[in-house]
Amino acid sequence: MAEKRVSVRLVAEGGRQVRAELEGIGDAGARGFGRLSTEMELANTRLASFARKAGIALAAVTVAAAAAGVAMVRSGLETIGAQVDMAASLKTTVESLQALTWAGELAGVSMGEIEQATKKLTTRLSEAAVETAAGVWEVIQAGAAELIAPGRYRLTRLLRGQRGTEHAMGNPAPAGARVVMLDATLPIAAADLGLPWNWRVGPAARSVTDDSYAAVGFTPTGRGLVPFAPVHVGQPWRIARSPGDLTIRWTRRSRAVVADAWEQVEVPLAEDVEGYDVQILDGAAVKRTLTSSTTSVIYTSAQQTADWGAPRGPGQTLSIRIYHLSNRLGRGTPAVVTLQF
Repeated sequence: MAEKRVSVRLVAEGGRQVRAELEGIGDAGARGFGRLSTEMELANTRLASFARKAGIALAAVTVAAAAAGVAMVRSGLETIGAQVDMAASLKTTVESLQALTWAGELAGVSMGEIEQATKKLTTRLSEAAVETAAGVWEVIQAGAAELIAPGRYRLTRLLRGQRGTEHAMGNPAPAGARVVMLDATLPIAAADLGLPWNWRVGPAARSVTDDSYAAVGFTPTGRGLVPFAPVHVGQPWRIARSPGDLTIRWTRRSRAVVADAWEQVEVPLAEDVEGYDVQILDGAAVKRTLTSSTTSVIYTSAQQTADWGAPRGPGQTLSIRIYHLSNRLGRGTPAVVTLQF
C-alpha cells in the first residue's frame, strides 16, 4: 500500500504555528498539506535516528514520551488494532501515525481531529470541476486522492460527467485545463439569478479595501439548477411499426437528492411543473418543436410529411433534441439523439 506522509514541526516553541496549520487542514486543503509536507520527512528521520541511537523501537519512543507527560496515544489509539485501522484509513504507516500523533500532542491537536480533517480533505479533493472548453465545465469525482508531492495529488477511480455534466466531458480533457475544487458554495439566492454581482476577492485576514483584493464581476445564471438531460430515448427500430405517427419516448432525470434511492419506481419531479421541448432537426436547423407534459410526444404522420415529404421509414434516421423544462430557468441540458428506423 502506498504511504501518504504528512509533515509537522516537532518543536515546542513552534506549537502555535503547528496548531494553526493542523487545524487549518480542513479549510486550507491542499495548501495546508503543501506547507506541511516537507517537514514530515525530517520528523520521521529524526525520530528514527533517535530510536536507533537509543537502541529502542519507535513504539518505545512513544511509551517514553507518554511517561514524560506527552500523551502520544489518546483514547481512540489505545490499542494496536486502533492504530492499524486509523493508519489504513489515512493511507500511512503505524510508525508515521505515531510520529504525527506526537507532533499533534505538542501542538495541542488530537489525532481524532487530524483524522477527521484528513478525511474531509480527501472528500474535498474528490469533487472538482474541469474546464473542458471555454466556459464549459465537467464535474468529476475521485474514489481516492493521494498526496504524492507538496501541493500535488494523484486522483484515481474517476467518475466522469457528474451532476448532469456528461455533455461537457473532454475526450480527453485538454492539458493545462483549469480545475476548481468544489469545496464551498456561495450564498446566492434564487432572486439574485441573472443580476450582476461585483465581488472583491482576497485574503480573509485583510480588509476588503486592501490592495491585495481583486475586483471580479459575475452574473450568476443558475447553471447548476437547470434540469438534467433526459435519457433512454426509445429507438423506433426496436418496435415493430408501419410508417405513420411516431411516438418518441424518454426517461426523465431529477436533481432531487432522493432521486438516487433504488426503491423508487420513478424519480421525483424536482420542478414545479413537468414539461418538455422536443426539437426535430435537419442538420443544425430546427424543423419543428414539439411540446409535451409527459415523457413522450407524438410526431404525427402529417407533421412528418410536411417536414420531409413523407413519413420516416425503414433505413432512415431522425435527429432530435429533448429538453426538460424548468419553470424558473427555462430549458435544461438537452439530450441529442439520432433515431434509427
